[in-house]
Amino acid sequence: MNFDWQLNGLPLHVLIVHAVVIVVPLAALCVVLTAFWPAVRRRLGIVTPLVALAALVLVPLAVQAGEWLQSRLVNVTPLLGAHTSLGQTLLPWVIALFLVAALQWVWYRYIAAARARFASALPNRTGRLAVTIVLNLVVLVSAIGSVVTVVLIGESGSRAVWTGLFTS
Repeated sequence: MNFDWQLNGLPLHVLIVHAVVIVVPLAALCVVLTAFWPAVRRRLGIVTPLVALAALVLVPLAVQAGEWLQSRLVNVTPLLGAHTSLGQTLLPWVIALFLVAALQWVWYRYIAAARARFASALPNRTGRLAVTIVLNLVVLVSAIGSVVTVVLIGESGSRAVWTGLFTS
C-alpha cells in the first residue's frame, strides 16, 4: 500500500511524533504507578494497557511516516541517519511496555484478586510475591527503557532538523 503521509502539505511524521512523545511516557508512568500504588491501580484499571496499546499503534506509524519523509528529502545528513537508526529501536521497548501493562492488568485484576476465593488453587504467598517482584522489575526496565529511547530519538531528530539553522 502506497500511503501519502502528509496532511495539507505537511508531513504527518511530525504530528505522529508529537503523539508518541506524549503517549509513550504516559504509558510508562501509568505502568509504574499501577505497579507501586494500589489506589492508582484500582482507578486506572484497563486504562493502563489501553494507553500502552495506543503507544504500540503510534510507534510503527511514526516510523512509516518518517521513512516516507526521508525518502522525499533532498539531503540526508549523518544526523538524520542517526535519528533514523535510533527510531528503529523504540518498537521493541513499546512492545515490552504493552505486554507488561497487559500482564500487570491480568495479574492484579484476576490472579491476585482471586487469591481470597481460591487460595488453595493459586500459588502460595511466596510464589505470588516472587511473581509480583519479577513483574515490577520488568515494569521498571520497560518503562525506563522506553522513555529513555523516546528522549534519545527526539533529541537526535531535533539535532537533525535544527543544527546549523539558528544562532544563539
